[in-house]
Amino acid sequence: MKIRKKKYTKSIDESIEKFYPDHLKRDIDEIITNLPLLRLIKSNPNITQREISKKLGISLGKTNYIIRSFIKLGLIKLDNFKRSDNKASYRYLLTKRGFKEKLDLTQAFLILKISEYNKIETEIEELNDEISLLKEKRKKEHDKLK
Repeated sequence: MKIRKKKYTKSIDESIEKFYPDHLKRDIDEIITNLPLLRLIKSNPNITQREISKKLGISLGKTNYIIRSFIKLGLIKLDNFKRSDNKASYRYLLTKRGFKEKLDLTQAFLILKISEYNKIETEIEELNDEISLLKEKRKKEHDKLK
């Protein structure tokens, strides 16, 4: 989506809010935690909870809690497999519901980032306007002193 000039920014945010489907309305913490975890599981089904914990910078207990909740919600399922060192381990597989959730979280994340971008762009434009006014004021004061 191309970001528009300042006068359109508010209407873009209003449009995002208006057309933001209810099933995509998520808590920011949920998006920030769950999306990267689902992406990791999708890209590496053999990943361990310890590896997930390290990559996401969350505790092992929180990782375990989230994975258990994903299993209860039917977002992922476990598949046993043997590691090369003869230890049994798990492979995490996204279910169809998990793929849909990942898609929804990705869309919610994108909408969140577009809204943040619009707000930052507006703030930059306002700061630039303020700088221009201050420069004009300084120039007028400087011209008066001559």
